Amino acid sequence: MKPFLVGLLALVLPLTNAQVPHWGPCPEPSTQPAFNLKKFMGRWFEIAKLPAQFERGRCIETNFTLTLDGSARVVSSEILKGEVKRIEGTAVVEDKKNPAKLGVSFSYVLPYTPYWILSTDYESSAVVYSCTDVLRLFHVDFAWILGRTRSLPAATVEHGKDVFTNNNIDVSRMILSRQKDCD
Repeated sequence: MKPFLVGLLALVLPLTNAQVPHWGPCPEPSTQPAFNLKKFMGRWFEIAKLPAQFERGRCIETNFTLTLDGSARVVSSEILKGEVKRIEGTAVVEDKKNPAKLGVSFSYVLPYTPYWILSTDYESSAVVYSCTDVLRLFHVDFAWILGRTRSLPAATVEHGKDVFTNNNIDVSRMILSRQKDCD
């Protein structure tokens, strides 16, 4: 069985590039109680993150717009090599009993991936988590601290990291996002 696991890791690790795989299935963190999707809509700037292969630029931001069917249009952008890159997708509430557990997809052919709001005050900051589970053998974390402005006080960033840590999510590799010279 061990050669199988090593082989599986050898195939999957190149796909995770900047991400660090962890043994075992994804954790089940607590999410924002009584989450209100409508209040979450609007523009969010990435303040800090676990490194992710799909986010290599600077000035990363995401705008959520509620649609008539109750889902949200998601437009994310970054500046990469001096050029603004945008991607558009959809966010849906995947569990009506827990509306803070969103699913986001940027392709019609790919399934929704978790986008869980662990904590937000809706007006200044949000703590968001996603996890990709591979056969329940290991998982890859994605974590973001978002702000309604391009910067947040250090105490707010530390509070966001504490939310992750209190949910058994390792953020020791979390880095600050580059939000300078964005206009």
